[in-house]
Amino acid sequence: MFLTFLTVVHVIVSLVGIAAGLVVLRGLLIGESRDRWTAFFLGSTVLTSVTGFFFPTKHLMPSQIVGGVSLLILALAIYARYPRRLHGAWRKVYVIGAVLALYLNVFVGVVQAFMKTPALRALAPTQTELPFKATQLVVLALFAALGVAATIRSRTQTT
Repeated sequence: MFLTFLTVVHVIVSLVGIAAGLVVLRGLLIGESRDRWTAFFLGSTVLTSVTGFFFPTKHLMPSQIVGGVSLLILALAIYARYPRRLHGAWRKVYVIGAVLALYLNVFVGVVQAFMKTPALRALAPTQTELPFKATQLVVLALFAALGVAATIRSRTQTT
């Protein structure tokens, strides 16, 4: 019962975090400050990573490593955004951190989609097949391009 509840909460918070992150990313790309969305994105993404550690496992899982990396990146992004108030190089730290955190959330979402969706699982049952690798490569390339664009755009913004 608890595991089912945890799974539902984790999935909902993950999807909400991705949606909020896309709103924040759009704001970064067009130069609009989205303070409430940013707080919501950062909080929900932290919650996504934290809840991932509550699933029972017998050994360290790749998802837990990604969650740990995400929490480190989020800690830097939150520090850059709030205590450092995006001053100087902290603006770039925040933008890169926010985009990376969103990417990691989407990366895990793609993994889960290929594990849980029958049609995708049939295309890549071990996640070593070309459809899975190509999808992850496209997602990585897209986030790299968006991250570079957001970082360049952020240099022209004032605090």
